Amino acid sequence: LGLALYAGSLRAASGAAFLYHDYCVIGAGPSGLQAAYFLQRAGRDYLVFERSHAPGSFFALYPRHRKLISINKRYTGKSNGEFNLRHDWNSLLSHDRRLLFRRYSRDFFPSADAMVRYLEDFASVLKLQVQYDTAIVHVTLERDQQAWNGHYFLLTDQDKQNYKCSSLLVATGTWVPNVVNFPGSEYVEGYETVSINPEDFAGQTVLILGRGNSAFETAENILGVTNFIHMVSRSRVRLSWATHYVGDLRAINNGLLDTYQLKSLDGLLEGDLEDLAIVKDKKGKLHITLRFYLESRNTSADINSITLPQDELDNFATRAPYDRVIRCLGWKFDFSIYNRSLKMMPGKGDKRKYPQIKPSYESRGTRGLFVLGTASHSVDFRKSAGGFVHGFRYTTRAVHRLLENRHHGVPWPSTAYPITQLTNSIIKRVNEASGLYQMFSVLADIILLRENATAFEYLEEYPVGILAELETQTGRKAPSGLFVIIMEYGRNFSGADKDVFYYNRAVGEAQHAWQSNFLHPVIYYYKRLPTEHEMRLRPPDWPLPRPDAVHHIVEDFLTDWTAPNAHILPLRRFLENCLSTDLRNFFAESCFLFAFTRQKLPPFCQQGYVRMQGLVGSEGLRRHAIEAGLLEDYTLTDFSGSRPPDSHEGSQDQLLSDHAIPVRPLQHLVNAKDE
Repeated sequence: LGLALYAGSLRAASGAAFLYHDYCVIGAGPSGLQAAYFLQRAGRDYLVFERSHAPGSFFALYPRHRKLISINKRYTGKSNGEFNLRHDWNSLLSHDRRLLFRRYSRDFFPSADAMVRYLEDFASVLKLQVQYDTAIVHVTLERDQQAWNGHYFLLTDQDKQNYKCSSLLVATGTWVPNVVNFPGSEYVEGYETVSINPEDFAGQTVLILGRGNSAFETAENILGVTNFIHMVSRSRVRLSWATHYVGDLRAINNGLLDTYQLKSLDGLLEGDLEDLAIVKDKKGKLHITLRFYLESRNTSADINSITLPQDELDNFATRAPYDRVIRCLGWKFDFSIYNRSLKMMPGKGDKRKYPQIKPSYESRGTRGLFVLGTASHSVDFRKSAGGFVHGFRYTTRAVHRLLENRHHGVPWPSTAYPITQLTNSIIKRVNEASGLYQMFSVLADIILLRENATAFEYLEEYPVGILAELETQTGRKAPSGLFVIIMEYGRNFSGADKDVFYYNRAVGEAQHAWQSNFLHPVIYYYKRLPTEHEMRLRPPDWPLPRPDAVHHIVEDFLTDWTAPNAHILPLRRFLENCLSTDLRNFFAESCFLFAFTRQKLPPFCQQGYVRMQGLVGSEGLRRHAIEAGLLEDYTLTDFSGSRPPDSHEGSQDQLLSDHAIPVRPLQHLVNAKDE
């Protein structure tokens, strides 16, 4: 009994040592601060843990040469803030217009130091709850059926302080350097420590391992002072303008491609880095050989006794010795702090540097654990912008909305409209929405039809990967069918081997809209919500399963989808065919005629004219309608000084003073034109 009481007291003391919060956020980088903003606006109990003394510690070190590749387009010719975010790749989402990145840098490719200042201000101005100098070193689970997800998350920091939370948001990014081990890899310098002073490379011959932006950024810095630079990687170079993936090589860093193709000594090679080996001679020069040449040799043998590839192939590409070898292979997620009970497993193949998560950004192994920011990029790796600020600011908002519905009963935000506003609502969103534009093929607007398609509910920027779970994830019902609005590139337009500058690469006619190559809106129509089985069986590279109907709005050079004939009319006709209704707007006199000649009025007449609502007449509008031939000008009618038999004194003046458009005689209505 004494032992039991002692053990119980220990457990009680241990429980008291845990500081509890509903939400724990690990990492105060851009995604962590973005999550904190939404939690704070919703009035939730949360705390952000940051191992450094300030937010955005990654940007205090990287990129090493201090120039970001995220664009800062300060002018677009428009004042619409939502539209301008399409071309602002650095700002986080907030209600405070002072916290737009264009106020922190005038450079198109800004300095990383500006990002550090921006994140510091974002945290301080909004008074976000961030606990600095707190490194979380261990995370485990505590089973408890009373907890939100059937367990609590237990966190321990470097000072042995314990924390308990109901939901865990991991926003640590990918910061552990990728390292390839091979014989001689100890002679390789890492991107994270190599000198950034070009003079340290003057007159040297350099080999760079890697082919991403960090590799080309390093090469760009020393291009003008080295003898020559060789770059080797297992894959060919992928240019972002060909793949339409912003994580591939950007033009700002590709000077080495010029010097390679214009035969100025520099060059690119392909090969598996794990097959390489490096040997160092007495002069300190580094020689490249292959691993299998070293397998049977004595490790203490002299350099002269080692077989080099050029001994058998005298024109071997890397036969010249190098002064330095630099590793620029990117980063991976840090799995070391997570207990096995969380089942945080790396992805497969190219995604192994990221943890496995669902399209909802929730861990596949643990309910209630969500991965945000760069570490969540496995959902759209090499497809969209989810690994970068201008993408994950929207996916973080989506995760917050999912949590609000799950834990607090707050449905996904939506707006209800009459069906007559369907075309206008879609046109407005595809022309200004930044989340759809940046997270193309990943986030979509959902239109839920209501009341026999006489009204609809509009949900913005929902993850399409969990479309089958829409009702449970959003708290909204989809009983009468739905439209899904998404942005897409052409099916066969993107790829490392694609020529994206070929002649006739764009289409301009609505009838060929399905062949559009550049980013353009696509509308899917489903008579019912797709099932999870249908989502799994969707065609390769399709973001959604086969719809009952699909419509492409033809690509536009200005990304301005407001042309009446090319964009709006085909869209309206598509919507009308799906709904078997007439979505046009009509003048009151047309509705008056339809009331006598049709069994069913168009929705515009039902929801406007019949309810004594709709367009209010005025003298200016009446004059415009007369000039356009839509109405007759009764003021010019000559009654030979006398009024018509059934007229009333001052009736015409009264109509004008009441701002009403006069109704024409019934025999003229057959020629009335619709708006």
